[in-house]
Amino acid sequence: MPTPFRSVLAGLVLAAAVAMPALADGLKDEIAPTGKLRVAIAISPAGGAFWSTKTDAGYAGVPVDLGKEMAAQLGVPVEYVVHQNSGQITDAASKGTWDVTWLPKDPERETKMLFGPIYEVADATYIVKPGSNITNFAALDQPGVKVAAVNATTTMRGAVSHLKHAKVAGYQTYDEIFGLLKSGEIDAFALSRDQLNKMAQKIPGTRVLDETFKKTVTAVAVPLGHQQSLAFVTKFMNEAVTNGTLRKAYDSNGLKDTPIRTE
Repeated sequence: MPTPFRSVLAGLVLAAAVAMPALADGLKDEIAPTGKLRVAIAISPAGGAFWSTKTDAGYAGVPVDLGKEMAAQLGVPVEYVVHQNSGQITDAASKGTWDVTWLPKDPERETKMLFGPIYEVADATYIVKPGSNITNFAALDQPGVKVAAVNATTTMRGAVSHLKHAKVAGYQTYDEIFGLLKSGEIDAFALSRDQLNKMAQKIPGTRVLDETFKKTVTAVAVPLGHQQSLAFVTKFMNEAVTNGTLRKAYDSNGLKDTPIRTE
């Protein structure tokens, strides 16, 4: 190999070696500007693939486990930024208070954050109060019927679009709606079927309707403009599906019988 060519090749290799750490540092500056990976989570007793729960030791949930693993890959500590619902997480997307999250995706939220791969697809329906004679959507969608949803969520927007006569009202927390349903102050609650099935076990006399009004997809997300972060979290989630990280997070959070649905 001619000497000039070897010199050029050596220079290219050296430049690449210098650039690689710089890229890594650039990613950390974007995805963990405080030196920690700030993971936005929403707290409720519902559990599932999106909600997290408060525990004696801190927090538990699929996003909690994924955030911890992602921080470990980045080599930074994890910090959980707690919200009451996904709408609050969305509202905070432009405020620089969190770095990554996992939450339901819809067209409105796509204008406020960047989404990576979907990891859950859930059926949204309604649960009706104890003793209700409502058995289907037609009976539910009547004037005077009160339907609750968690405020500013994809499920609430879906329920508002779906119901033409019943009134949909938003509340900040799952717990608040749980209490209203149990006492009969509302007629129904819109949420994903798996979580409503668990709720039905806790409130005797309630019924989860058989029909589905919306498919809710949940995905990893980062703030707008964070392109390096998006590339990293996309790679992380694709690998999490294939290497068992996501399955482990499901199994550790009471979802052993829940399939991973990426489409």
